[in-house]
Amino acid sequence: MRFAVLALLAGLCALGSSYPQQQQINDKQFLERQRDVLRLFRYVNQPSYFKEYVQVGQNYNISEHQNDYTNPQVAQYYYQIYQYGLLPRGQVFSIFYQEQLQQAIALYRLFYAAKDYQTFYNTAIWARQNVNEGVYLYALSVAIVHRPDTYGIVLPPIYEVYPYYFFNNEVIQQAYRYKQQYYPQRQQNEGQGSYNGYTINANYSGYYLNLNPEQSLSYFTEDVGINSFYYYYNIYYPYWLGGQDFDYSHDRRGELFYYVYQQILARYYLERISNGFGEIPFYNWEVPFQTGYYPSLQYSNGLPFPVRPNYANLYEYFYNYGQRYGSNRYAYSYTRVQDFERRIRDAIDRGYVYTPDGQQVYFNTQEGINILGNLIESNPDSPNSQYYGAIQVYARHLLGYSYQPLNQYQVAPSALEHYETSLRDPAFYQFYKRVVLFFQLYQSNLTSYTEQDLTYQGVEVTNVQFDRLVTFFDYFYSDLSNAVFVTPQEYDTDKVQVRARQYRLNHKAFTYRIYVNSNQEQQASVRVYIGPKYDEYGRYVNFTQNRLNFVHFDHFRYSLQKGENVIERNSRQSYFYQNDRTSYRELYQRVLGALEGNGAFTVDSNEAYFGFPRRFLLPRGSYGGTEYQFYVIVNPYVPYQQGQQQQHSQGQKFYYPRAGSGGLYVDGYPLGYPFDRPIRFDQVYYNIPNSYVYSARIYHRDVSDINSSNASNQ
Repeated sequence: MRFAVLALLAGLCALGSSYPQQQQINDKQFLERQRDVLRLFRYVNQPSYFKEYVQVGQNYNISEHQNDYTNPQVAQYYYQIYQYGLLPRGQVFSIFYQEQLQQAIALYRLFYAAKDYQTFYNTAIWARQNVNEGVYLYALSVAIVHRPDTYGIVLPPIYEVYPYYFFNNEVIQQAYRYKQQYYPQRQQNEGQGSYNGYTINANYSGYYLNLNPEQSLSYFTEDVGINSFYYYYNIYYPYWLGGQDFDYSHDRRGELFYYVYQQILARYYLERISNGFGEIPFYNWEVPFQTGYYPSLQYSNGLPFPVRPNYANLYEYFYNYGQRYGSNRYAYSYTRVQDFERRIRDAIDRGYVYTPDGQQVYFNTQEGINILGNLIESNPDSPNSQYYGAIQVYARHLLGYSYQPLNQYQVAPSALEHYETSLRDPAFYQFYKRVVLFFQLYQSNLTSYTEQDLTYQGVEVTNVQFDRLVTFFDYFYSDLSNAVFVTPQEYDTDKVQVRARQYRLNHKAFTYRIYVNSNQEQQASVRVYIGPKYDEYGRYVNFTQNRLNFVHFDHFRYSLQKGENVIERNSRQSYFYQNDRTSYRELYQRVLGALEGNGAFTVDSNEAYFGFPRRFLLPRGSYGGTEYQFYVIVNPYVPYQQGQQQQHSQGQKFYYPRAGSGGLYVDGYPLGYPFDRPIRFDQVYYNIPNSYVYSARIYHRDVSDINSSNASNQ
């Protein structure tokens, strides 16, 4: 496995083991820009009342500043389409509608083309006041993480910037009611100190409605951290960005696309096992879709999210009944997804794809899985995106069961048509299981690793030990203030404070040790995976059948000494995972304090990137303990040669990997190694001396039991 930045599930967000976990920043220019960015995300559903914003929003004219952009034609084009009329403020935005996506891309290019930071900032302020809030929020976020002069800026938690996509409508309604009946209130919360505001207890969607048994997994599928991880992954790697606009070749984005979704499915499967469910269901387009979904969400303009009933018919007749087809491309989603699937399968079976000019691009190279990933994602690096198609775009429309819009500006997207809400719908996992199976069809043509391929001569893993593994649910607080509308005076004084309190899965801190014997001093790569040992019926599942269900747990480079080595790691060290994001309010106060000379701005090293929530490092256990297995393998360190290994920027002041630099890879092995190929004989993985299989039970307890146990041990 080469990559250490992107989070577990998705294999993504690891900052290599050399990165500090926390960084203190005193650079005044950076702090001022961090403050500016945070202000740009405040109350995005209404115009800003900052005097500077009001003035710039009214007076800044893009056409008069065309020469302030590296490509004046970008500014000319955006000014032109803005005059024609774009998506109005207050309307719903989704990038899975082509017309709206093109507006977001045009605005991103305008942001990215700004010659300097001040031009970028003025452009962002103008857009903040005049452009549809959804288009603005998306384009601005993509621009910030890709512009060199905003490198390292921490984006505020998206679930606090746009709470409508993360909390059920009854929670939002309570926030509205509190604002309407607002009065100064001081509330004490145990473990939280004093809070001048109102706290709402937030439930998951299964609390009111339960259309199918899988809704008992809503604590996982609707978790704010997991859904924000998926959102940020698609901010750093938008499927429409690449080619000449941005170079992702050093990150092998096609292979990364596959690994992200394969790991999401694997982590979801672990949680299914914990709850007594089995394999992710497989569906057929011709058969009614069994799993319904009631999102319990509403848009900021009051429009409810579409509902998919149980046993929904996906045929074009049922899907479009009573609606006009017209020129709406998504009305034919049922036919298109099947056409695209057939073409992709045919290409895999042939071993090559056709480019638009008829050239053949073969899969039987080291770049094979990367080519296939680009093809299926249908990104600008795809050999032929038009013919092989954006299957995931049309499938989201079809499975989401959203109605065909009357026009391009009045849409009602489903949960699947937003990155912030996609993981909430069980259909997401069922569809991407089909996608991952395309890659398995490709991998079935690869030769299995032999014992000689996997053996690390002179190195033996003699033992692995874990502390007792315990999960529990504890309260997590999220600021909901951006869900309500405020007056200019309330905007300035920031007196309106409302937050949600929600139970989220967590685990007790633990340490594990790997005992390794080495015949010499040498550099090694260490990988740790966690996977199920038994299926839902209690039957043992071997590696041959189980390889796709192993989740990346830890990965790091290590200097082995001659003789015995005891490698000790703890649950806070894995860089594939990210601590809970700092709240918007706390981030803003930290920045202001640092600018006023009250200490440095302290931030987690991977908070300026994205990662799977650390609290989900372990799947939920059970009272008697659910048994899982860990697979540990030590291999020779192989440097990653594909990219520039450019991890730092701006004079080496900050330490975050940058998208497109190749600096996020730990070593030169394939993603998911050694589970990246079919396993013919699972005994090979047990026989090699440089690996170890460790079985462990994961227990689940009430948080009060955890606290009382900790108190008794002090």
